[in-house]
Amino acid sequence: MAVLIGVPLYSNAAGVIPLVSELTRAGVAMGTSLAFMMAVTALSLPEAILLRRVLKPKLLAVFFGVAALGIVFIGYLFNFIIG
Repeated sequence: MAVLIGVPLYSNAAGVIPLVSELTRAGVAMGTSLAFMMAVTALSLPEAILLRRVLKPKLLAVFFGVAALGIVFIGYLFNFIIG
């Protein structure tokens, strides 16, 4: 869910760190916060617009799919290890 929420947002890594800090302070698991942060920085709409200039739509969809699955996996892994 954190990845789906993070995709339409856009920020750089330094800009999303205070938000992630507040999320973890509010009780959100570290892996979930990490997945949200990675989705915001790697899977944003401006990122897709830029990549569309160099990638065909099918390859762009594969990139977003693989990246999203990897981010979800890392989030669950961190929650399993830390929690």
